[in-house]
Amino acid sequence: MAKLPVAMSTFSDSVGVAIGLVFSGDAGLWSIVWRSLLVSVLAAAIAYAVGLLAGAWLAAARFKGRGAVLTLLNTALAVPAVVVGLVVYLLLSRSGPLGFLGWLFSVPAMVVAQTLLVLPLVTALVRQVVEDADLGHGEQLRSLGAGTLMRSLLLAWDERYALLTIFITAFGRAISEVGTVMIVGGNIDGFTRVMTTAIALETSKGDLPLALGLGVVLLAVVLLLNALVSLVRRWRERADGLMPVGAAA
Repeated sequence: MAKLPVAMSTFSDSVGVAIGLVFSGDAGLWSIVWRSLLVSVLAAAIAYAVGLLAGAWLAAARFKGRGAVLTLLNTALAVPAVVVGLVVYLLLSRSGPLGFLGWLFSVPAMVVAQTLLVLPLVTALVRQVVEDADLGHGEQLRSLGAGTLMRSLLLAWDERYALLTIFITAFGRAISEVGTVMIVGGNIDGFTRVMTTAIALETSKGDLPLALGLGVVLLAVVLLLNALVSLVRRWRERADGLMPVGAAA
């Protein structure tokens, strides 16, 4: 029992130092944070742009083999993140087909890996949202002569608040990933180290203040994302006339 106060003191000291690192603007900590945000925003944006078009088209289009495509899409949702990282690693390695780009162990490689990881999620969610909307309004649009592309775009616009929530979800999935970016980025200090990989490394090294500081920032980002989702949901309810303007959350 004599060691308990020492352990508690060490934990308290670590938390205090971690909070100090966050609010003092520590250059090392915040460079990792900004790199994490950059990689995740770029990956989420690219995946969203592609997934929005692909998901909306899949929702409205009817073609031979559509069931097989949807099966492959749902299968991609269950692929482990480390497998995605391995595939990107093999593609970008010196002997791989994209080795000439020289992207392995760089920020572009991390963006590619996170984009491929998030893309199936975005596509599947967009397809479901637009397909549900198509069941309600698709027949009316078809009767007005709207083709597949036009119908997809109109339905996507009608569900824009739900689709905005999907982007926030995609960003949250990207920024919380560790295995994929560690494989293709190498977790190089000052170049490819992001919050999740730094937390894993610093914890294994016993540098708890930096790991805790990054953990606090990551939790703050997740909290902000959840607040944005709730805000978007309120906007949608107001736009649909389901909530008075002055209603509380």
